[in-house]
Amino acid sequence: MYKIGEALLGSGNEVAHIDLLIGEKEGKVGMAFANGLVNLSKGHTSILSLIRPNLPPKPHTLIVPKVTIEDMDDADKIFGPAQSGVAKAVADCVEEEIIPKNKLDEWVIIASVFIHPKANDYRKIFRFNYSATKLAIKRALNDYPKIEKLLYDKDRAMQGIDGYKIPKLWMPPYLQIAFDITNIDYVKKIIQQIPGSDRIIIEAGTPLIKEYGVKVINELRKTTKNSFIVADLKTLDVGNVEVDLAFEQTADAVVASGLAPVECIDKFIYEAKRTGIYSVVDTLNVKDPIGLLKLLKQIPDVLIIHRAIDVERCNKNGIETQKTQTKDSNSWKIIQEIKKQFNIIVAVAGGITPQTAPQALSQGADIIIVGRYITQARDIERTIREFTGILGLDKDHLRAHIE
Repeated sequence: MYKIGEALLGSGNEVAHIDLLIGEKEGKVGMAFANGLVNLSKGHTSILSLIRPNLPPKPHTLIVPKVTIEDMDDADKIFGPAQSGVAKAVADCVEEEIIPKNKLDEWVIIASVFIHPKANDYRKIFRFNYSATKLAIKRALNDYPKIEKLLYDKDRAMQGIDGYKIPKLWMPPYLQIAFDITNIDYVKKIIQQIPGSDRIIIEAGTPLIKEYGVKVINELRKTTKNSFIVADLKTLDVGNVEVDLAFEQTADAVVASGLAPVECIDKFIYEAKRTGIYSVVDTLNVKDPIGLLKLLKQIPDVLIIHRAIDVERCNKNGIETQKTQTKDSNSWKIIQEIKKQFNIIVAVAGGITPQTAPQALSQGADIIIVGRYITQARDIERTIREFTGILGLDKDHLRAHIE
């Protein structure tokens, strides 16, 4: 048997993080146990867990410090509350029959223990390491996590200690706010007015990137660290190179033009998948989006059905006319055809208003991209909430529970 468990519990400097192995003495875990006990490493001395001096629990448990022990204060934390907390957890797992009593002399446990150098509350160190060890053992013996939970939570979770996450597009529809303006201070001011939501996307528009370069993405990240940020590079050549530029600045998605050579788009999509960010293809001025998708080796993650700003037909107030809205309602029917043939996220862009957004949604649009209607609004927060109300984003802000 070879079982693996992990648990993170507690808070502050006393937070406990346990990684452990459970297995037979005669197997690989037993060999690792013996090697860890006799081959000592400076600053990471392995010790047996003890309920009290001269009383180890069974199965015998080896504690391996994750953080280098620099002085006697660090040693006291490991040899004191951590050592006894881990041991008590093992003993209680036996009492509660989480660990079968007939395996006490057959199994061994190796527990890797994290103790922050600034931890100073011994009671918390004991309690948190006790609880984390007990949970890790239970998880190991139950083969946690099951594949269903893993696939469900992988794009919803927030990193436990630092509170950051890599957002994914797992629950459409989304509102994408396109910042096609060239004043970074004004962009940051708008971002600060955006209501909190996991389903609002920030787009670093092409004009903004041309003004400041791709490093502007990192600037936006300082203002909204957990937002999904799209770099609209409208790549036309050297697709792999431009993906890397966006990736290095922490973009979550990068945009290529559908007018680029197919070979360029193929390299663009390949590199995006390799680096783990979303590939987006903008079909601005592409006459046959479905035909383009059929030419590609891999389909992108997102396809944008887009009308250019310069050809929008607007009245003097910048609001689309009813004639334009009717035309868009027909043109957006292509979304249904795309979704019948491809497993792809579809976004719509170009003069989207609260009046036209429902039409796109009714045809199956996953992302509504809005630019000037929001960024030039007198009351930005109210305008954003108008869209989030239409998309139903105010009803749910699901996050994975940090266990």
